[in-house]
Amino acid sequence: MNWYLKCLKQYVSFSGRARRKEYWMFVLFNLIFSGVATLLDMALGLGFISLLYSLAVLLPGLAVLVRRLHDIGKGGGWIFITLIPLVGFIWMLVLLVTDSEGDNRFGANPKQTP
Repeated sequence: MNWYLKCLKQYVSFSGRARRKEYWMFVLFNLIFSGVATLLDMALGLGFISLLYSLAVLLPGLAVLVRRLHDIGKGGGWIFITLIPLVGFIWMLVLLVTDSEGDNRFGANPKQTP
């Protein structure tokens, strides 16, 4: 849960680096909370709870994605690789599971920083 909260606190920080664990824990908790919001929508007959949640985590999600790309030495513009049908999604997934590289132009390796 701390990883999720860290991403929410850094919702406008597109600089720096994010470890794989930070990114994937954010994705995991995001899926859980999104599922709960959808279930609430269905149970209450509403349709805006999940929409509001999705809008609330859009910017933090983009920020942690850019920081994750920085961790492997790629710039934030690599997000646009996902616009290539099918291949772009697979390529992005490979980038997101790639291990951190050492110190790079985006900062020190977060694995070695306490």
